Amino acid sequence: MHRLLRILFVLAVTSPLIVNANTHADEGHGGGPETELTPEKQREKNNEFVKHHTKDSHDFGVLVDESEDKHYGFPLPVILYDNGIHFFWSSAFEHGHKVVESNGLYYKLDAHDGKIYKTDEHGHVLKKVVIDEDTKEESLEELMPLDLSITKNVFIIFLMSILMFFLFRGIAKSYRTGLAPTGAAKFFEPIILFIRDDIAIPNIGEKQHKKYMVYLLTVFFFIWFLNLAGMTPLGINVTGNLAVTAALALCTFVITTFTAKKDYWMHIVWMPGVPVPMKIMLFPIEVIGMFVKPFALMIRLYANMLAGHIVLGALIAAVFFFDAFLAKGAFIGLTFFMNIIELLVALLQAYIFTMLTALYFGAAAAEGHH
Repeated sequence: MHRLLRILFVLAVTSPLIVNANTHADEGHGGGPETELTPEKQREKNNEFVKHHTKDSHDFGVLVDESEDKHYGFPLPVILYDNGIHFFWSSAFEHGHKVVESNGLYYKLDAHDGKIYKTDEHGHVLKKVVIDEDTKEESLEELMPLDLSITKNVFIIFLMSILMFFLFRGIAKSYRTGLAPTGAAKFFEPIILFIRDDIAIPNIGEKQHKKYMVYLLTVFFFIWFLNLAGMTPLGINVTGNLAVTAALALCTFVITTFTAKKDYWMHIVWMPGVPVPMKIMLFPIEVIGMFVKPFALMIRLYANMLAGHIVLGALIAAVFFFDAFLAKGAFIGLTFFMNIIELLVALLQAYIFTMLTALYFGAAAAEGHH
């Protein structure tokens, strides 16, 4: 009963850390009656709860009843490359309880770290001997196939991309009947104009901003929609994934680099109006700065979104850690308040990423004044 109340509470506060399908049953409890946890074990369980629900997964879980070890959701495609392509559905793993055979090879999903390992037919992880080149010491390394699976985060990215395509395609079509916005365009037109008039034009310039508008609008709404999806009770944490924010930052870096004008490179390689000794000293600093900018974009978005999910998870876990009714009520109220704040953060992080991207584009497209 306590576990069922915990699940219902998480649903009620619409936490992004909803108990999902890849949640494993408590070790030692199985499907039997629940045993009393000591404060230390409860704290450890809460920490595991928070960490677990910020990770990606190979299936799309909606809910799990830990008392009966029942999972509700749907499987996703597992695509592995290991001496050929292996394709099957994640449901074959039975949430880490079963070894899957594919083309004579065996694989197992670790329910704790969410990774797929190569095993024998009995489920024992295969290992290889690795020799350190410096110390010549031998160590064992677990064998893992190249995982190209459609995970939960990848599925949400595809889904959000399709949603954005049809949404903005419909908005564009609405202007064929007249200049006045209709339908969804009434809501999104002021946001689009804000990005153009208050972000793109002031930072890039009237002449150059148009060629960057498509990317700026895409990255703003893509991040915003993903952040909002992370506020739903579905355990989505796409922008809290370092690989996703790194890909977005890499796109900004590539566009900045390949659209930059001669003056941009002159200010990096051989700054005009600066003494030669100073130019030599500043050159490596400017080159490092080229890579620090996208790195800052990557870390800022990742850290802020992940931190928000961890804080909400910690507050939810605290509700079940304390026995006092007043303490539970206080943490429920604080959790609700933090969810409201996270809605603001979801929009703010999309704005900051877009603003900084526009600043980098503006530096690349700036006209020389010397």
